[in-house]
Amino acid sequence: MRDLVVTENITVDGVIEATDGWFGPADGDMSDQLAEIKKQQDGADAFLVGRQTFQDLRGYWPKQTDDETGISAYLDNVTKYVVSTSLQDPEWKNSTVLRDLAAVSALKDAPGKDIVTTGSIDLVHQLITAGLVDEFRLFTYPVVLGHGRRLFPAGVSFPTLRLVDTKTFKSGVTLTRYRP
Repeated sequence: MRDLVVTENITVDGVIEATDGWFGPADGDMSDQLAEIKKQQDGADAFLVGRQTFQDLRGYWPKQTDDETGISAYLDNVTKYVVSTSLQDPEWKNSTVLRDLAAVSALKDAPGKDIVTTGSIDLVHQLITAGLVDEFRLFTYPVVLGHGRRLFPAGVSFPTLRLVDTKTFKSGVTLTRYRP
């Protein structure tokens, strides 16, 4: 069984919604953070997102011809799954439309490496509620917003999380990994 990993950029106060311009390159040297992202990419062979995030990524990353981070190449080549009831043709190579969470559960049962999802707030909330998340990887930026959509939806019970690992990057961003 494969792990479904939620990887999110998050503020200190728990906001994952990228409003008010808070999410962008962190200050300073990001080489160690990019190395960690590359390591996580190497451990995954499936990228899972909701329709809006998929369309946002599809409209941006394939056009980045001078991307030195490697993210554009990764997204172009990884097997992508988009959960949507309305999208018909994903119009991006290596992409498959999944119609519901039962298909996500079946994907977890298939052989392979990690399945990673990022952004996709509505989908992530559905995955949390359905108990499909095996690990949370949170890149915490030293920003406090005081408003915005958060990782864990109000009213959802969730088991106590167990800390697996922490890392601090030169930029001031920290990575914390938790498993239920």
